[in-house]
Amino acid sequence: MQKIILYYKFVLLSDPQMVMRWQRELCTRLHLQGRIIISEHGINGTLGGDVADIKSYAHEMNLTSEFKGIEYKWSTGAREDFPKLSIKVRRELVTLAPEEDFNVFDKGTPLRPEAWHTFIDDHPDVSILDARNDYESEIGAFKGAIKPKIKTFKDIKKTLQSLPKDEPILTYCTGDIRCEYLSAYMKHKGFQHVYHLDGGIVKYGEAYGDDGHWEGKCYVFDKRMKLAFSDHSKDVGSCVHCGACTSEQTNCADQRCNRQFVVCEDCQASKYTVCGNHATVQ
Repeated sequence: MQKIILYYKFVLLSDPQMVMRWQRELCTRLHLQGRIIISEHGINGTLGGDVADIKSYAHEMNLTSEFKGIEYKWSTGAREDFPKLSIKVRRELVTLAPEEDFNVFDKGTPLRPEAWHTFIDDHPDVSILDARNDYESEIGAFKGAIKPKIKTFKDIKKTLQSLPKDEPILTYCTGDIRCEYLSAYMKHKGFQHVYHLDGGIVKYGEAYGDDGHWEGKCYVFDKRMKLAFSDHSKDVGSCVHCGACTSEQTNCADQRCNRQFVVCEDCQASKYTVCGNHATVQ
């Protein structure tokens, strides 16, 4: 039996290159595939493989002082959902503000799924900021959320300029790493009441399925492309060609574009594989 895990941890690492070499040896030995990003601020990974091997990975991580206590999000999937094992060292775990120095550990207030759910119940007009790219939020989002039309995470800084700094703001992403990082950046920029969804959409979906404030599918960065949290998960995306409700996506066949966009299976079968910006039949 195989599974996929999603995880991260912000922690000071004195030698990211050494951690990268150790991770490559560990994952290779355990036959795991996926993606791992390492920086001086911590680690961010998504891995697939046999359950026994993933448990061995988590066990060896817990033997270290730096990575002990990581919360792993488990989901249906397999090693083959990733083309290879990729482990890289970067300046930031998620690229947001490489030109700015701020305390990435001075994060906003984390809310576990139950507290997040209650907060929205008690404050129905609260601003909820989706920290993901536009093609992710097109197929699923929290109801009433602000969904910036961004292609890369760093573009979200433009949206922040229009948000009030003295009112509560909830921010969320798939597994929490983007919104936790964003919450620290927002505090650096003077936002006073910033909260982030601890555990991300994945943990909220585990707790509430499709019977809470979430609606649609959760986009994931592997061959699965999306997660449904129940058997009554809605398709909230709209096919750019026929307007049908769908959660299917593909990359534009025009190599000059190649953007990912929402297009239903029927239109894909009819060779409508270019996005709305190039609406012609291939």
